[in-house]
Amino acid sequence: MSMTGDYSNRSDLRNPATSTARFTGQTYGQATQQAQSQQAVRPGVPPVTQQAQQMAAQRPRPGAKPFLRPSERPNEPITAGAPFGPGPNQRQAGIRPRFINEDDVEQRLIQLYMKYPNEGLRRLLQRYADMQV
Repeated sequence: MSMTGDYSNRSDLRNPATSTARFTGQTYGQATQQAQSQQAVRPGVPPVTQQAQQMAAQRPRPGAKPFLRPSERPNEPITAGAPFGPGPNQRQAGIRPRFINEDDVEQRLIQLYMKYPNEGLRRLLQRYADMQV
């Protein structure tokens, strides 16, 4: 007789990716419910697309290339993608501008001051409030 978990004639059940996953930190009864649902449909390895694998292989690791190496784009101006100077601007380079709502600025400054109170932030908030009047 074989021990529990030993599937000598079932190669599909010997794969550790198809074994029952156990999750902790859940409410009472939820782990049992998950175990029962995994009996019907075994969890497997999440699918990885071929494109994602190729992109990961092509992307250099940080520090893999020397910092002072020659430019990979010698004919592109250094201001390419900037809203000034030669080369394509932000829109032409496909860079979407990021807009910050003015109310968000004041709220962020207030949150920063609440967490890290200091004289510089207090004066900045006061100046911002004076501009609004």
